[in-house]
Amino acid sequence: MQKGTISVQTENIFPIIKKFLYSDHEIFLRELVSNAVDATTKLKTLSSKGEVKGDLGDLTIAVSVDKDNKTITISDKGIGMSEEEVKKYLNQVAFSSASEFLDKYKDEANIIGHFGLGFYSAFMVASKVEVVTKSYREDAPAVVWECEGDPSYGISDSDKTARGTDVILHIADDSAEFLEKDRIENLLRKYCRFLPVAIQFGTRKETVYEEAEGEEDAKSKEVEVDNIINNTNPIWKKQATELKDEDYKQFYEELYPYSQAPMFWIHLNIDYPFNLTGVLYFPKLGNSFEIQRNKIQLYSNQVYVTDDVKEIVPEFLTLLHGVIDSPDIPLNVSRSYLQSDSNVKKITSYITRKVADRLQELFKNNREEYEAKWNDLAVFVKYGMITDEKFFEKAEKFALFKNVDGKLATFEEYREMIKPLQTDKHDRTIFIYTNSPKDHDSLIKACKTKGYDVLVLDTIIDNHFIQQLEYKEEKISFIRVDAETVDQLVQKDEQTESVLGEKEQEKVKSLFEKVASDPGNQVVLKPLSPEDAPVSITRSEFMRRMKEMQALQGSGMDGFPDSVTVVVNTNHPLVAGKLLKAKGEEAKEDLARYLYRLALLNHNMLKGEELTEFIQKTIAMVK
Repeated sequence: MQKGTISVQTENIFPIIKKFLYSDHEIFLRELVSNAVDATTKLKTLSSKGEVKGDLGDLTIAVSVDKDNKTITISDKGIGMSEEEVKKYLNQVAFSSASEFLDKYKDEANIIGHFGLGFYSAFMVASKVEVVTKSYREDAPAVVWECEGDPSYGISDSDKTARGTDVILHIADDSAEFLEKDRIENLLRKYCRFLPVAIQFGTRKETVYEEAEGEEDAKSKEVEVDNIINNTNPIWKKQATELKDEDYKQFYEELYPYSQAPMFWIHLNIDYPFNLTGVLYFPKLGNSFEIQRNKIQLYSNQVYVTDDVKEIVPEFLTLLHGVIDSPDIPLNVSRSYLQSDSNVKKITSYITRKVADRLQELFKNNREEYEAKWNDLAVFVKYGMITDEKFFEKAEKFALFKNVDGKLATFEEYREMIKPLQTDKHDRTIFIYTNSPKDHDSLIKACKTKGYDVLVLDTIIDNHFIQQLEYKEEKISFIRVDAETVDQLVQKDEQTESVLGEKEQEKVKSLFEKVASDPGNQVVLKPLSPEDAPVSITRSEFMRRMKEMQALQGSGMDGFPDSVTVVVNTNHPLVAGKLLKAKGEEAKEDLARYLYRLALLNHNMLKGEELTEFIQKTIAMVK
C-alpha cells in the first residue's frame, strides 16, 4: 500500500468540518449521492460522444446500510477513477478547495451546513472512509483509497472488476443514528427524490397478478423488487405542451400528500438570461394569513438544496407551493451575496412577473372563474401588493373588492361606482368598509339606507392593504363604518338643525357625560335624522388602525388609549322627548345610561357586570 500525506495544510480541516457542519450533518448523503450521479452523467456524456464503447448497462446507484459492520456504502457504475485521478481529486483538489472554502466561510456555519461541500462532508459522520474505484478506461487498474479523518491516506490495489465507484463510510460512534435504515431512506427521499439517475435502497414487496384465461382464475402474489427512491423525470423537466391538468395534480399530490387540491399552477421554463424550470401551485388560502413557509423546494439540476427560499423568492410568493430548479443560483456562498447577486435578482423578477401574468390572464379570459376563486386569492394578491412594488403595478388591474352584498369589482370599477354619492367636500372618494358584517349590521343598514356602499375587508392584512392604497392612489380614504357617523363621512351642504334649545342641549350633554364617564370617552351632540340611532359610538380611524398594527406586530397597546366618541342624536324622540320629560334626575340618568349601554351593545363593547345589569333592566322593562 502506498502511504502519504495530503499535500496542503489540512490539519484543521476535519475538526472544522465536524464543528461547523454538525447541526446539518445529514447532508453528507446528498453530497455523496450527487457525486455518484455526476459520475454516471459524465459516463453518459462520454458514451454519446463515442468515447465509451458498448452498452452501458444498468446505471442504477445503490445505497446500502450494514448495521453489523457499521458501514454505509454508496455504489455507482459511472465514470470511475484511475490511481492518478484519485490522487488528484481526493488528495489535492477536494481538500485544497475544502481548505479555501472553510477559511473563507468558517464564521458562517449556517452556510456551510446548507450548501454543497462535496466528498469531504463524509467525514462529518465517518471515522474512516474507503473509496474503491475502477475507471471506465480498461487499461486503468482498480484502486482503494483510505483516510481516517486526518492528513494521512493510503492507496492500494483492488480486485474490483466492474466500472464505477463504491464509497464506504465507517460510521463514527456519535453518528450511529445513520445506521438505521428508516433514517437513511427518509434522507434519500428528502434529498434525492428527483435525481436524474435511479437510486436504489434495498428492496420492497410488490403485488403482481399472474396472467390467466379468465378474471376468476387470476392470482396475485408478492414479489421482491428493487426499492427505487426517486422519480428521475419530474414534471418540471418536461414541456408544458406534453402535460395535462391531471399530471400537474398528481405531481402536487406527490409533493404534498393528503393536501387539498390546488386552484391552478404556473409552469416556469426559461433558458436566457438564466436557466430556471419549475412549477408553482396556488393553494387554497381562504382568509387565513398563516404563512405556510418552506412549501417551495429549491433544486439545482434536480438535487434538493433547501426549502428556505426567502432569498430567492419574494416574501409574498412563499405563500405558494411547488418546485424551482436552477443551476444558476450560487449555492455555496453567503446569504448576503445571494441578496446582491444579479442572477438571483433576475430570477426573482421573472417569477414575480410570471405569477402576475398568470393571474391577469385568468382574470381577463375567464373573469367568472377568477371571481369564484377570489376568496382564496385575496390574501395572496393583497400581500403581494403590500410588499412588492412591481407586483402592485400589475395587480391593480386584477385585485378585486367585495361589498357586503357579495358583488366584486376592480379598484377602478368600484371607485367610479361610488363617486357620485361618496365624495366629500375635499373631492376625496370615501371607501366605507366593515371588517365584521355581523357586528356592524345596524351601521351597514344605516349606510345602505342613505345609498352608500360598504366593502368587506376582513383579513388580517387589510389594515396594511388599505394604507398602501391610500398612499399610492390620489384622493381616496378608507373609513370603517364605526369610525364616524354616515353624515360625517360625506359632508353635505345642507345641515340638519337640532330641535333642542341651547339649555336643553347642555342638559342632555351633562347627563351623558355623567353616565358615559369612562376614561377617554368624549360626548358629542349632533342633530341627526330622527331615524338614526339615539346614541352611537364612533372611534378614531387613525387611533384604531395604530392599535391594530401594534397588535399585529405583537406589541402592547397601552400606548394608545381606547378612546371613543359617544354621539348623541338630539333629534331622536327618545332624547328630545322622553329623556328630558322623565320625572326626576334619577330617572333621566337611568334612561341616558340605558341608551348609552344600548349603543355599547350594538358595538359588542358591553361586557361583564354592565352587560348583566343591562339584561336585567331590559327584562324588567318588558315585564
